[in-house]
Amino acid sequence: MQDFKKNYFQRRSKPKGPRTNNRINSPEVQVISSEGENLGILKTNDAISRAREEGLDLIEIAPNANPPVCKIMDMGKFKYDQQKKASKAKKNQKKVELKEIKLRPVTGVHDYTFKIKNAQKFLSKGDKVKFTVKFRGRELQHTHLGNKLMDKIIQDMENIGKVELQPKFDGKQMIMVIQPI
Repeated sequence: MQDFKKNYFQRRSKPKGPRTNNRINSPEVQVISSEGENLGILKTNDAISRAREEGLDLIEIAPNANPPVCKIMDMGKFKYDQQKKASKAKKNQKKVELKEIKLRPVTGVHDYTFKIKNAQKFLSKGDKVKFTVKFRGRELQHTHLGNKLMDKIIQDMENIGKVELQPKFDGKQMIMVIQPI
């Protein structure tokens, strides 16, 4: 009795990847040969026997089609090609980073222009830029200076980026995020 429960309630993992050969459960399939020719609609058993004659597998390419589309090819080669496609797509992805530029309400003109140039460079590379204006001591009484600075930044960046997060206070600092257009 114990062995029955162990085998009966054992978790079965679902096989990954497309259905092949005897796992294809539709009665008829659209078959494409190993050379790429359309063989038409065949019974699944006939298609599997054709694939076995060539020493290859019948692989379900489009399971949602009516009838499902299957191709005669080598399963190892198919998996290898899928892996190559996935790694190529992953390599071409651009990971967007968040660069931070810190300012003060009394930042000088030269420092401001230098930091704006850096921000434009970051945006042109496709990264987001977070502007932080830090207030110290009595500067907190002059938050309008921070608002003016943020407005100036928005004007200087309008041709290369757009505001993702509007300027807002977070403790003793004002934060704004700009993303590339």
